[in-house]
Amino acid sequence: MRARARELVAGARAAIEANRRRIDDLNVYPVPDGDTGTNLTLTVRAIDEALAEDGPDDRPGLAHELSRAALMGARGNSGVILSQIVRGACDALAETDDLARVFRSASDAAYRAVKKPVEGTMLTAIRAMAEAAGHGGDLAAIVARGDETVAATQAMLPILTEAGVVDAGAAGLVEIVRGVEAALSGRMLPPPAEHDAELGLEAIHQELSRYRYCTVFVVEADSLDADELEGELEQLGDSLLVVGDRTALKVHVHTDDPGRALSLGTARGTIGGIEIANMHAQAHQREERLLHAVPESEPAACAVVVVTAGSGNRVLAESFGAAVVDGGSTMNPSTSDLLAAIDRAHAAEIVVLPNNGNVIMSAEQAAENASKTVRVVPTRSIQAGLAALVSFDPTLSADDNVTAMQETLASVVTGAVTIASRDVQLNGVAVEAGKWLGLAEGEAVAGGETFDDAARAVLERLLREPRNVLTLLTGERAPALDRLVEELRAAHPDLEVDVHDGGQPHYPLLLAAE
Repeated sequence: MRARARELVAGARAAIEANRRRIDDLNVYPVPDGDTGTNLTLTVRAIDEALAEDGPDDRPGLAHELSRAALMGARGNSGVILSQIVRGACDALAETDDLARVFRSASDAAYRAVKKPVEGTMLTAIRAMAEAAGHGGDLAAIVARGDETVAATQAMLPILTEAGVVDAGAAGLVEIVRGVEAALSGRMLPPPAEHDAELGLEAIHQELSRYRYCTVFVVEADSLDADELEGELEQLGDSLLVVGDRTALKVHVHTDDPGRALSLGTARGTIGGIEIANMHAQAHQREERLLHAVPESEPAACAVVVVTAGSGNRVLAESFGAAVVDGGSTMNPSTSDLLAAIDRAHAAEIVVLPNNGNVIMSAEQAAENASKTVRVVPTRSIQAGLAALVSFDPTLSADDNVTAMQETLASVVTGAVTIASRDVQLNGVAVEAGKWLGLAEGEAVAGGETFDDAARAVLERLLREPRNVLTLLTGERAPALDRLVEELRAAHPDLEVDVHDGGQPHYPLLLAAE
């Protein structure tokens, strides 16, 4: 049963990953932050990765595991709602395969999760698919009803009508169900263009959210009161969702004071899975991406190949249009891996970001042996590579992109917090293997017993000069960042702090300030 479940989730993952960029570009509601496809993708990936581990193989146990994986891995407003759709579906699947019960339970759970449901969204899509299932439709008929509903959303919300697009969340949800249906039936997934060939995606300006920061976190304790926490968070912002159970709650809120939101969580239990994104910056990036978009049928002037590690970092890189080479746990892909990515890229000129000192030589060898014009920007860290990606423009030449990236990198300083793998001498004091180690620009600047002390020392070094933006990428087994984020906002009120779950191995925290 577990193996079959993984096949179906893999189908859902393949479908949403294939459509992620398209759905990001559709995203204008509730705010035009261009991340709905990314958030849905990360949520489905979290479920898929949970199933890859050993676990229960019985219906109730598997249903509970899937529900929890969706809740803990949910990203953004759309991901949190999807987690409740999954939860409702799993509640029914724990007992039956009856599609009508499964989709009705999923729809009911989604509507319960949203305090003020809005039609013309993914809520409408799941309700319509539940109605199709209730009328005896099979999965193919349910998907067809979903497609009809997605097309209808454009007329349901004025902001979608103005933008000339359908709802991103609804479109993403139907793609996920389409992927499950394809896996179940053995059919190939159709290309994304078949589903939205008539949609006009224009880089029009949409009104920004009243609030700046999309803040997501999980709070865990023995006895949580969702209504009480929701009541307090309502005072801080909008787009509020508080879902889960008495032992684990997922919070999503748009606010100007994410530190206060995190404090409300820590007052009740242990928080983790922190995601803080600047929606105003995301909206600008979306408009820029659409403005410089190149039709799929036409090769871009330039493409970018990026080496990275961690599922979150991969999605971040892909959101900027990069072709990603998985560096694995050692960040050491072969020259042939890089050449293959260069050959697959749909452009005559390529920029390569190696993102590790050990990869630079392999990247340069790949550039020398490629049949295309290839330039290497010798980035030495994942966080530096992501900063450089912000400057990437597929309509420019490789040389022009290199110049723009180098200008960006000149204003970026990077850091990391890790566990020392061997004894390190720091200012004449030995940092023992197994202790926390803070690095700034590749040099050891702190060491000690606690993560927070090492991170504070790195932040002090990176913020010695005035900086506008600080990006924090959490890695595997990252400690909670709530206290550090609160301290940062108090000490640097004008600093934009973006927190993302990068998922990189070996480094619980990567930092970049610019």
